[in-house]
Amino acid sequence: MDVRHTPGRCRVFVTGGTGHIGRPLVEALVARGHTVRVLVRPGSEGRVVHGAVPVPGDALRAGTFREYVDAGDTLVQLVGTPHPNPRKAAEFERVDFGAFRAALDVAQERQVAHFVYLSVAHPAPVMHAYVGVRARAEEMLRASRLPFTALRPWYVIGPGHRWPLLLIPLYWLGEHLPAHRDAARRLGLVTLRQMVAALVQAIESPPTSSRVVEVPEIRRSVVTPP
Repeated sequence: MDVRHTPGRCRVFVTGGTGHIGRPLVEALVARGHTVRVLVRPGSEGRVVHGAVPVPGDALRAGTFREYVDAGDTLVQLVGTPHPNPRKAAEFERVDFGAFRAALDVAQERQVAHFVYLSVAHPAPVMHAYVGVRARAEEMLRASRLPFTALRPWYVIGPGHRWPLLLIPLYWLGEHLPAHRDAARRLGLVTLRQMVAALVQAIESPPTSSRVVEVPEIRRSVVTPP
């Protein structure tokens, strides 16, 4: 997927815009001329990328940011529990699903043009609570009838998130064994650069109804200079 700059400008509201994926995404969107608002905790406005507009609020409380989302906006939902593992099932419900529900409530009330959701690859043999939250969120998006894109990475490699590189030999083996090939590709690793490019593509080329972007398509993503 070759992500090229488009003449149109988007109004984008991002939750989770100061995190591992959110910050480079906001940098890319600002560089490409889009108008970007970023939801942050009060007092953390200084963490927002220069050129984006900080919106102090609580990702779990729709009323704290509803007025900053306008009809026709693209809402990007990135909020999630840092460094997820199976012991954090309660956090996935409270934070990941809670933030999604708040964002969806705002998106429906304010009639956004496009909802972009960072989901996860599934089905998967591990991380059942984590996967379950995101699968339920995708079901709710379908029921909402909002135009949406759900992106399904498994693990995004980047600064502070490199340990799965040790698993590359196992991925190689899995992709060369017919019985495991589909799972190895669906649960493959993607780079932060590829993930940001796929998000940019989703934002700049919204679907008319719904779209799911899996790991193989994310891996083909390349950001070109604005």
